Amino acid sequence: QLQLVESGGGSVQPGESLRLSCTGFVLILDDYIIAWFRQAPGKEREGVARITRGNGFTKYADSVKGRFTISRDSAKNAVYLEMNSLQPQDTSNYYCAADMVDYEFGPEYDYWGQGTQVTVSS
Repeated sequence: QLQLVESGGGSVQPGESLRLSCTGFVLILDDYIIAWFRQAPGKEREGVARITRGNGFTKYADSVKGRFTISRDSAKNAVYLEMNSLQPQDTSNYYCAADMVDYEFGPEYDYWGQGTQVTVSS
């Protein structure tokens, strides 16, 4: 049974933007810490952004600071990843993950989506 579903991926040119969505099914995302990860073929999974529950503290990988923004939409039971000024090195499969414990960018998250592909090329 899917608990998290990502959407919003696609193919864009360098400098363009995308907004990824992570939607909760069964899970109430406001109850969870949510993180976005990405993994490209042949590379290790990388934590991209994380938002805590309650106070909504955020954390970003150095590679995306100032370009990506993570936010919640409680009404839609969703968490977004707004990605601006996309570059070819951002090409990857993007996943969201949820847990009640704040693992920041660790692998211990209990729930994972299946991913959405982002491709940035000219």
